[in-house]
Formats: sequence, structure tokens, C-alpha cells
Amino acid sequence: MEGNSGCKTVRVGLISTEPIRVEGLCSAFDHHPLILVTIASLDTLLEDVDLRFLILDLSFDPKWFEIQCMVCRVRPDLRVIVVGPVGSEDMILRSVKAGARAYLDSSSGPLALRQAVEAVIQGTIWAPRRVLSTMIDQLLSRHIGPQASQAPPSFSPRERQVLDLIMNACSNREIAEELGIEERTVKAYVTSLMRKTGVDNRVSLSVRATQHGLRDRRSMPS
Repeated sequence: MEGNSGCKTVRVGLISTEPIRVEGLCSAFDHHPLILVTIASLDTLLEDVDLRFLILDLSFDPKWFEIQCMVCRVRPDLRVIVVGPVGSEDMILRSVKAGARAYLDSSSGPLALRQAVEAVIQGTIWAPRRVLSTMIDQLLSRHIGPQASQAPPSFSPRERQVLDLIMNACSNREIAEELGIEERTVKAYVTSLMRKTGVDNRVSLSVRATQHGLRDRRSMPS
């Protein structure tokens, strides 16, 4: 996350089906300069039209997926971070495809939750890289067609560097470290890339870049 200079506090809702876990989940954001956790019932949080981020701790609820789908249907504008049961990559992929912006299992610690929420606030999808790669492959198999014939957008050399790293599943922080620039600068490049390609998340950006052959082949793994 960027420093708190010039940044507004971000409210993140939290609902847990296991009240005893609430304190542990909240500890992930102790003394965080930007994130303020709001704890309330699910109905109350869904009615809060100003809320944009929601942690759904459904680790021990057998109907976790149904609850997630309901939330995404009722409030499609919410960026949902799911803490669900330990499961297979297929299960995680199912959750992300149903609208989750992040998926962590019940064994994830406070640091992982904090990093996931920060990533979602920055516009990233947080999931195992193999899951994201599978999702991109599936999207490509469905959407190669009219879009692939559109004229590709023009990128600056630095935008191409950032795009290459995004397609290697690097976070904003990792891209900043690799290129020796500020995270806020990376975020600006990512926003520009999404605007030029007409997408609103990194997975779609990677799909669009693959469709149009936008990646610099010199930087692709052999």
C-alpha cells in the first residue's frame, strides 16, 4: 500500500460465521494507516451503499459458496474477499469466477489477509498464480473472436514493462521493486493499461494482451 500522505481511509466490511474468529481477523489491520474495518451483520453491510470492500469469512459454513454468490448478486459493486474452506484449485477458481476478488483458506494468517485486502483495494485479484493462469486460459478459449481482430492499443516502453510483469502475476509491490519505481507510479501505469485496453481488472488485461499479442516476446519465458 502507498503511504498515508494524501490518501483516504478505506472502509472494509467484515462478516464471519464464527464470531470467535472476528478478533483474529481484525488483528490483521491493527494500526493500519488506511484500512478501517467495519463489523456488522451481513444484512447491515449489504445495505451500506458506501461500502466497497467486504471480507466474507465463511471458512466453516457448508453453504459458503451459496452465500458468496448471493452477496455478489445483491451487491455486484462490492469487491469481495472470501476466507473459505481449504480445498482444491478448482474450488478456488469457482469462487473467483463467481465474483470473489480474493480467496484465502482458513489456514491463512493475519498477514496474508492484510496483503490480500491491500491487493484488492489496488485492483488486483488475489489467488494462487496457477489458478489465475487457468482462468486466463479458460477465458481465452471462450473469447477469441471479434475482439482479437481489433486494432491493438499503443503502449509506451514502460507500460510494456509493467504489462509483462503483470502477465507474470507480479503484484504492484513486486513490479515497483523490479523496475525501481514507486508503487503509486505502478498503479498509474496499471490504470493506463486498463483504460487503453478497455478492461477493469488484471485477469481481463492479461487475456486482452494475449489475444492481441501485446506482450514483448523478448521478455517471455522460453
